[in-house]
Amino acid sequence: MREVLPVAPARGASLGTAALRAAGGGRLRRRESAGSLRSPAGDGGLRPRGAPSARDSRFAAATGRLRGGWRLRRGGAAPRQAWAAFGRGGLLCVISASRPFRGALFLLLVLPALTACGAGDGRTVLTVYSPHGRDMLEAFEARFEEMHPDVDVQWIDMGSQEVLDRLRSEKANPQADVWWGAPSAMFETAAAEGLLEAYTPSWADALPVEAKDDEGYWFGTYVTPEVIAFNSEAVTGDAIPRDWDDVLDPRWRGHVLIRDPLASGTMRTIFGMIIYRSLRENGSVDGGMDWLRRLDAQTKEYVLNPTLLYQKLARREGLVTLWDMPDIEHLKARTGLPIDYVIPESGTPLVVDAIAVIAGARNPELAREFVEFVGGTEGVVLAAREHFRLPARADIPADSLPEGMRRARERIVPEPLDWALLQEKTSEWMRFWDENIRGRGRN
Repeated sequence: MREVLPVAPARGASLGTAALRAAGGGRLRRRESAGSLRSPAGDGGLRPRGAPSARDSRFAAATGRLRGGWRLRRGGAAPRQAWAAFGRGGLLCVISASRPFRGALFLLLVLPALTACGAGDGRTVLTVYSPHGRDMLEAFEARFEEMHPDVDVQWIDMGSQEVLDRLRSEKANPQADVWWGAPSAMFETAAAEGLLEAYTPSWADALPVEAKDDEGYWFGTYVTPEVIAFNSEAVTGDAIPRDWDDVLDPRWRGHVLIRDPLASGTMRTIFGMIIYRSLRENGSVDGGMDWLRRLDAQTKEYVLNPTLLYQKLARREGLVTLWDMPDIEHLKARTGLPIDYVIPESGTPLVVDAIAVIAGARNPELAREFVEFVGGTEGVVLAAREHFRLPARADIPADSLPEGMRRARERIVPEPLDWALLQEKTSEWMRFWDENIRGRGRN
C-alpha cells in the first residue's frame, strides 16, 4: 500500500511529533476505514485518540512502527506543506513543511528522516490524486502494481475541490501524474486552466458524447447518482424522506448532516442542482438560495470528510444526509453500518466522474497506462462489481453490475442540468452560500 494523507497545519494545536511541531503545525492521523467507529482527529488539530506522540519516537526508531497499530512508511511530500504518510510496513518521512527549514534545524529534523527512508526500492512512483476512498484506491493500486511490478502507485485521497485547488497551487511544479475522480465540470475547469494533458485512451469510443472532452483532456469513467441517505435503524417506513424537499420537513431539524460543500464535488453538484432548478423554473437563483437557507436551518453539522460523515450517521449523531449512491452501496455491502439510501423521486444529477493525465506529470507514459487500465474493461468491471460504480461506457453488459445496482439504475430519473452553466457559476454560488447562508439559516 502507498497512501499519502495531507495534514493541514493548525494554529495553537497540540501536535503529535516534534518534527511536525517544528514544521509549523499539522497532525499525524491514521486514515480510518468507513467500518471503524473510532473517531479521527477532531477540529483544531488535536491528535486523535491513539495517535502517536513525541514520546513514541524512540519506540518508532527501534521497531519501524508506532504504538497503537500506527505504521510508518516510506513516503514523499509536496513542497511547502507538512505531510504525514503511512502504510503497510514502510517508514514515515516528514520532509516538507508549511515554512522552509534552514541550517541546523533542517539537518536536525530532516536529515535523519531522509536517512531512515533511504533511496526507495527502485520502483518508479506513480502519484494519483483521487477522492475515491481507501478501499477502491488500494484495490486499483494492487492490481496495477501486479501488472507493472516496477511501478509504485502512491495516492492521496482528498475531496474533488481540494484536488483542483492543489493542482492550481502546484501548476509550476506538478507533484502528481493522474487525477482520478471528480465531476466532469471540474475537469473542464482544470483543462481551461492548463492543468491537464490531452490524451485519448483506447476505450474513448465506447463513451457517449457527454461523457468525454472533445479535445481529449478528460474522459468519463463512471456515472454517479446523488441520493438521500439515512440511518436505517432510526429512520424507517413512512418517515424515510423520498425526495429532496422531504429533507426540509421539520422532523429533521437538527438531524441533518452535510459534508462540507466547499471541499466536496458531490455536495457542490447537489447544491448546484437546487439552485439551477430555481433558475430554470423561475428565472432566478433566489428560490434555490432560499432552499439552501432552509436546509442550513435543518443542519446539525457540516462534516469535514466522508469517513466522519458515515461514522456520525451510524452513531445517530445525525439521521439524514445527502451523498452519492456508490459510496452508500459500498458501506452497505462491506461494513454492516446501519445506513441506506433512496433515489430522489423528482430526479437526481447523474454526475460523470472522470479521469485525466496531469499536465507536466513526472511519469506521463505511466499516467497514460493507468488511465487505460482504469477505463478499460477490466478496470470498469472491477469498479462495478467490487466498488459499486456505474460505468460511463455504453458497451459494458448489464450483467457485469451487481443486482442491486441494476435495479437502482432502472429507478433513476436523470435531472436535466446545464452542466456548462454549472461549471461557470458554481464557484460564485458557493461563495455566496458560504458568506451569506452557512450557519445563518436558523436566524
